[in-house]
Amino acid sequence: MISIIDIIDILLVAILLFLIYKQLGKKVRNLFWGILVFVLFWSVAKFLGMRLTGSIFDELITSVAPIALIIIFQDEIRSFFYRMGSHLSFSELKRLFNRSQEEKNIQKAGRDVMQIVLACKSMSNSHTGALIIFARNQSLGEYIESGEQINAKISARLIENIFFKNTPLHDGAMIIEQSRIVAAACILPVSKNQDIPQSFGLRHRAALGLSEHTDALSVVVSEETGNISVAENGVIKEVDLQELENTISKVFEKEKKD
Repeated sequence: MISIIDIIDILLVAILLFLIYKQLGKKVRNLFWGILVFVLFWSVAKFLGMRLTGSIFDELITSVAPIALIIIFQDEIRSFFYRMGSHLSFSELKRLFNRSQEEKNIQKAGRDVMQIVLACKSMSNSHTGALIIFARNQSLGEYIESGEQINAKISARLIENIFFKNTPLHDGAMIIEQSRIVAAACILPVSKNQDIPQSFGLRHRAALGLSEHTDALSVVVSEETGNISVAENGVIKEVDLQELENTISKVFEKEKKD
């Protein structure tokens, strides 16, 4: 007994076949009717329980038919995929690529920030003095040239090794530019501000001095107290690790936008 579902199923198949037929050219429509007759014979054989005929049709449909259809309709298949691809313009592909690249840049910036914060935390715990400079818009070329060129990717281990006591590069400042450690042991101008607290040493004065001359961000780890300070726009203040992370993240976000 035929149910309502069966009738709907037949109607859907009929509509699908009609739409496919409409899309075919005149030369291919005869082939379409031939394939349809073949499928009809196969369906009748299956319905009547003709095992031998049915098994032959089964083998043809499962093994030969897919390859035959690809060969017969290769031009139509190529045209179909071409039309589908033409709807996705180059500009859209470029936007997708840029979005993917932007996500990668954000992830990399996040990793770089965490590497710096981890290094500062470790040096703070061990009372290892450090002075890290983050370049912004103004060039720090003259200060970079005063130190040792490094040009290395940001790494907590590398930062800690550079500022390890008695190593050749531990004195002076490390400069980070465009998400790279570009130089170490750099010489900076010292602030002559008389209002600097007595607890602040030479690194703090150098950090403040650079912030008075440029728009760079300076991070200082005190050798005496282990406290972490940031200096920018002629102002220096102590910060905790969360504040440090937020401040450095803003620098990397600005670089990404530029």
